[in-house]
Amino acid sequence: MMDLFAPSHLLLLLLVILVIFGPSKLGEVGGALGKGVRDFKRAINETGDRLEN
Repeated sequence: MMDLFAPSHLLLLLLVILVIFGPSKLGEVGGALGKGVRDFKRAINETGDRLEN
């Protein structure tokens, strides 16, 4: 079975994102994606803390 997050797949995904958004918007998109991941992790941790109590 092929690995979903193989380096070649990630490189291709980055190239597609670069073509769609262009280099000027890439930093903005990356920042928004990072914020979304942080918020998701925070929500998961808060849910886990509530379940433990």
